[in-house]
Amino acid sequence: MLQISYKAHLLNFKFPAGTSRGVLHTKKTWFVILEKNGVSGIGEAGPLPGLSPDDRPDFEQQLARICKELERKEFPAERNGIENLAYELCGNHFPSIRFALETAMLDLANGGRRLIFGNDFFYGRTEIPINGLIWMGDRETMRQRMQQKTEEGYTCLKMKIGAINFNEECAILEEVRRHFGPGQITLRVDANGAFSVEEAMEKLNRLATFSIHSIEQPVQQGQVGEMYELCRKSPVPVALDEELIGVSVEEQGRELLDRVRPQYIILKPGLLGGFSVCRQWIQLAEELGIGWWITSALESNIGLNAISQFTACWNITAPQGLGTGQLYHNNIPSPLRIIKGKLKYDTNEYWNLEIIEK
Repeated sequence: MLQISYKAHLLNFKFPAGTSRGVLHTKKTWFVILEKNGVSGIGEAGPLPGLSPDDRPDFEQQLARICKELERKEFPAERNGIENLAYELCGNHFPSIRFALETAMLDLANGGRRLIFGNDFFYGRTEIPINGLIWMGDRETMRQRMQQKTEEGYTCLKMKIGAINFNEECAILEEVRRHFGPGQITLRVDANGAFSVEEAMEKLNRLATFSIHSIEQPVQQGQVGEMYELCRKSPVPVALDEELIGVSVEEQGRELLDRVRPQYIILKPGLLGGFSVCRQWIQLAEELGIGWWITSALESNIGLNAISQFTACWNITAPQGLGTGQLYHNNIPSPLRIIKGKLKYDTNEYWNLEIIEK
């Protein structure tokens, strides 16, 4: 008999995490626990306020309803059946819950070992290169964070921009470039839609002087024509991020990528609806010659573990956005470790699920 429960958990940031949409101090998430014959599978649903399609007042009621429906279903034994059942229960309306169900069911099917995809990453034989994320703050704080990340061995840094004065942000990038050339440090920036359409090209031209690898979501999502013009003219390659959220990849994905023609897309399983959806985006992108990488979306180590194992299913060489496990005071202790800018699953370490189980 399959038993299903869920538990809310408030993650506490170690520092005020600034974005162009505001400063984060906490992040609420829900763990979905499936139990059968003494074995448990765990997934994570953590919608981002103001961004996730399932960020809605009745989220917990909908989660409870979907969990109750799942209890009445026959449990699939293999991946395709699991992904199909998660879609049947959630559709495109509850992407974070769909991600949680896929993760929990795969975990349970694989013996409840936090094994989601059985690849070399889980067994500690490979590592995933990741970017060092520089959150917004005052100029001196951001400069110190940049220095810290380079000292920790990161060769790719991603700086969130759009909250403080643009001249100050450029000064920080300029300082990095004085010490590290493009061959030493790759610089990415993430605007989270902070630029207006009128000012975007001027700012992109200025950013180009710092040999920026790419900019994520320079203007707010939903301005497809304007985004196409930016992708066509920008001296800095453009990556779509929020633009993909809420888009049905089956019905609208190809049309969107065909119309905008970005240089890259950013894939966040927790915001897009799980692994099967991301697999479809990857297939579309590769057919159209568009680059991609995978990023976590402020999940705890439960979600990050699943996303990391999914990422490792591909032959990854470019840095991915999987460094968010270090953000919280009260994360779930896990075998995930970051060593010199690479994410590793340390098979000598163990999961501590006390926070979830108590």
